[in-house]
Amino acid sequence: MLNTISDINNSVNSFIWGVPAMICIIGVGLLLSFRTKFLQIRKFPYALRVTIGRMFSKTESREGAITPFQAVCTALAATIGTGNIAGVAGALALGGPGAIFWMWCSALLGMCTKFAEVTLAVKFREKNKDGEFVGGPMYYIKNGLSKKWHWLAVIYSILGILTVFGTGNATQVNTITVAVNEALINFNVINEAQLPASKLIIGVIIAILVALILLGGIKRIGNVTEKLVPFMALFYVLISFGVIVLHIREIPAIFASIFEGAFNPHAVTGGIVGSFFLSMKKGVSRGIFSNEAGLGTGSIAHACADTNEPVKQGLFGIFEVFSDTIVVCTMTALVILCSGVTINYGEAAGAELTISGFSSTYGNWISIFTAIAMCCFAFSTVLGWGLYGQRCIEFLFSSAWTKPFLIVYSLVAVVGATIDLGLVWAISDTCNGLMVIPNLIAMFLLSGTVVKLVNVYFSKNTETLSDDSASDTPDPVL
Repeated sequence: MLNTISDINNSVNSFIWGVPAMICIIGVGLLLSFRTKFLQIRKFPYALRVTIGRMFSKTESREGAITPFQAVCTALAATIGTGNIAGVAGALALGGPGAIFWMWCSALLGMCTKFAEVTLAVKFREKNKDGEFVGGPMYYIKNGLSKKWHWLAVIYSILGILTVFGTGNATQVNTITVAVNEALINFNVINEAQLPASKLIIGVIIAILVALILLGGIKRIGNVTEKLVPFMALFYVLISFGVIVLHIREIPAIFASIFEGAFNPHAVTGGIVGSFFLSMKKGVSRGIFSNEAGLGTGSIAHACADTNEPVKQGLFGIFEVFSDTIVVCTMTALVILCSGVTINYGEAAGAELTISGFSSTYGNWISIFTAIAMCCFAFSTVLGWGLYGQRCIEFLFSSAWTKPFLIVYSLVAVVGATIDLGLVWAISDTCNGLMVIPNLIAMFLLSGTVVKLVNVYFSKNTETLSDDSASDTPDPVL
């Protein structure tokens, strides 16, 4: 029975994350880019000034909302995760160094897609009975499109609920458990016989922490992520930068292999990865998996921001994809490529390849720090996806269902820590891909709305960097 389910899921997964998904995601990204005149490039310096300026703003958010910086940290909490470590390694192994070039290309278009998602989420959000802002794909489908499209919002929410338990929770907790136990074994704190007990203890601890944070509401989630995300990102970038500096002479050759491998992977991988299309497919799909541009999930967190300007919050979407894929994923790729570790092209690889890159440079002692980084990445993803699941449940039913959902969601951490998750991960990955379909249909239909919002916003004075959270100016009326 399980084998049959696995075979069916593999067939659906190959289709969803294959050519159709790439065509749709790239197509919508190109459409939005052309209609906004490649805003992600034209306004990139402005986006950095606005987002970085608001990051250091000390203003307090209103009741029922979080600051714009907390919103982007919550979204980044879900996107900067194991995909940045294991996903990049997998793309390199299966697609060759050229996959990194195509990952950059997907990020370039993804910046505009994520910008549009966040802008629409803020524009069409609502306030629930608890006074909190709620939004995301299900709400911009409901409030931005006619009633004949509302079934898309229901489908999106159902898929979101199915996905959060696997992609957002169980597999992430499993990653934490593996990382911690490997470090404990390396330092002779525990032995193989003690692994089951260690897994259970770790699972219970994570379940308690997740429950305490998520049940505290959006304010507590924002307070935790604004401290955790900058720390984990900076920590990972620093240890990665150290590897790059120690191998600085090899960097030019590595970039040459990335560009050459993008169009001639056969020459770079010794013929093992000989398909130009395979290199492109792995790079694009892993890039999308990392930054979630096209899935719409990150916009759920951004909809909670205390802001009256949808476009200004949308600029955080550009920054989010840039920092996630262009910065963090590139760092991971460079660590693997310049460290000299053996890459078995054509074979699946994961976080162990990245860890090997660090260990070959620093020594085995670095395993404790890579374990900390992976734990932070995975735990933050659990928090971010917990919010996404909460909003999907609330949209389908009511806010009365959110606490029971969060309790169950927290307990899943124990399951994730103690069982083999191969099939769970595969099914969740398929549901994750299916979420793209209703979101991209909505993005296509609402592309004109995005253009109008952009034109209204940039027709005003765009040189001010002051935060708008205290402003009572309403959203532009179209």
